[in-house]
Amino acid sequence: MSKLFFNHVNPAPVDPIFGLTTQFEADPRPNKVNLSVGLYRNDALETPVLTSVKTAEKYLWDTEKSKDYLPISGNSTYLAKIGMLIFGEFFWQKEQKRMCGVQTPGGTGALRIGGEFLKQEVGERIAIPDPTWPNHKAIFTRAGMVVETYPYYACKLHTLDFSRCFDFLKNLMPGSCVLMHPCCHNPTGVDFTFDQWKSLISLFRQNGLLPFFDFAYQGFGTALEEDASPIRLFAQEGLELLVAYSCAKNFGLYSERAGALFILTGDQKTADAVTSKVKSVIRANYSNPPRHASSTVAHILSTPALRTQWEDEVNGMRQRILNLRKRFVETLCSKSNKRDFQFMAGGKGMFCFTGLTADEVERMKTEFAIYMTSDGRINLAGLSDKNLEYVAEKICVLN
Repeated sequence: MSKLFFNHVNPAPVDPIFGLTTQFEADPRPNKVNLSVGLYRNDALETPVLTSVKTAEKYLWDTEKSKDYLPISGNSTYLAKIGMLIFGEFFWQKEQKRMCGVQTPGGTGALRIGGEFLKQEVGERIAIPDPTWPNHKAIFTRAGMVVETYPYYACKLHTLDFSRCFDFLKNLMPGSCVLMHPCCHNPTGVDFTFDQWKSLISLFRQNGLLPFFDFAYQGFGTALEEDASPIRLFAQEGLELLVAYSCAKNFGLYSERAGALFILTGDQKTADAVTSKVKSVIRANYSNPPRHASSTVAHILSTPALRTQWEDEVNGMRQRILNLRKRFVETLCSKSNKRDFQFMAGGKGMFCFTGLTADEVERMKTEFAIYMTSDGRINLAGLSDKNLEYVAEKICVLN
């Protein structure tokens, strides 16, 4: 008998989010509700293809003549347009020569490439918020980094724990990298205030810390420009930084894997050197990024009428989420006699904590077919006119 090479392999743990979706899809109950995975959905609970995207794809269908490889760094027009979305057109035009920008397979790819570059060239330590998107720790650990967590949210008080956060970051080893969400913090939906961001800028400069922004929800918080303001504040103050960007949510390009990594350096010579090293990391991972989604985004952002249409669609998605948050909180407060759910009202973006315990979350799933992650986080965009009252009622049954 030939040697068996794989019979020792044990199954990996089920992904905490996609594993729930698998359970949800297998659930036969007709009233089931999926509030776990981070997808925008309309009131029909569909994840739509944006009209601006469809129009751009039709243009590509009619005009595209080749599926040749993109350069290792990706689509240059796409990168310039995304760079302007993040940093603002004036800053981009003035400072782009000291910027490394590469296209990546989604925001996840940007985080991983950024992590590998940091480990090889800068340092191995990175601090991520507690709580944060569960995949952050796995990504940076696999990149070879030493991952620690900093206090972010006080669960019992349902509020941002800025004083503990600041004190922790103040004592980090100089040279450490710090991962931050510029808007729509996942999973809490609670963001730093403007004054808190200003305090962090002073701390990062004084203590020699490197910010790494995970920018996955531009346009879903306050507005496209305002959601980018924390990154722009750091950049305008002269700090070097990294940004992992995703077009999954605001362009609805989830499965197309459109992302980018930007590294703002001190000068053009440094940017050129950084770009060469980042490209070498990419070459050893996936060689070249995908073409279709970046061409779609580039065409939308380069065509004034399509860009206006896209901005209107982003505004519509954001407004739906805002309305759902408001209605959900009002419904919970009207039905609950024991808990005050008003703390959920001030959050931004698709996500919020409900305050439910892991045991209560399990009850929601087993008794009522309502699926959410074990920490009580829900995706508000999974609510609709058909299920909002039902979800609120069953949460209040737990009281």
